[in-house]
Amino acid sequence: MTDPVPNTDELDPVEDTPAEVGEAVTAETEAVAADVATDEAADVGDEREGGEDAVTGEALDEELLQLREEFEGLNDRHLRLAAEFNNYRRRVDAERLDVWSRAQAEVVRKFVEVLDDLQRVAGLDLENATVEAIMEGIDLVERKFLRTLSDLGVEVVDPVGETFDPERMEAMMRVPAESEEDDDRVSQVFQKGYVIGGSLIRPARVSVHKHA
Repeated sequence: MTDPVPNTDELDPVEDTPAEVGEAVTAETEAVAADVATDEAADVGDEREGGEDAVTGEALDEELLQLREEFEGLNDRHLRLAAEFNNYRRRVDAERLDVWSRAQAEVVRKFVEVLDDLQRVAGLDLENATVEAIMEGIDLVERKFLRTLSDLGVEVVDPVGETFDPERMEAMMRVPAESEEDDDRVSQVFQKGYVIGGSLIRPARVSVHKHA
């Protein structure tokens, strides 16, 4: 009687050979090592990015500090210039006021002298003074007054016979002209005009010839 053939399904599985086991361990080790390297690389990248961010932040802080120092310097310079300009303006205003005050004082001084002469004429004893003496005194006062105006740079506008100038004259009336040559010429001056430094103080009031 022959022995029965054993059922292969009931047999224990064959164990892996040492070589196969070694290859499996090696593959797993390499996979773990790769994971570790990847993690380390990621950590290094994070550290590098963090370092770059820190460097960039420090550079920005330094630039901001430099700009702030420049701004403070410019602001300080602006304040100094503004203060110097205000001092200069006050000094110039004070000097201008002083010059104007001295000029006014000089004008008053000159006319006070004329007033003295006029008061002397007005103080003449009418019982003893002659008409000729009074008129001579008045004439002297007038000439001194005109000389004072001339010294001050005042020009008298007395345009009898001149062509009418609307820039310096004011026509009060028209007078018939005997000839065409007299047309638009000043016939009579009712009130003299005055000019100082090219500026009209008062226009001369005149009558003007008009040819029909």
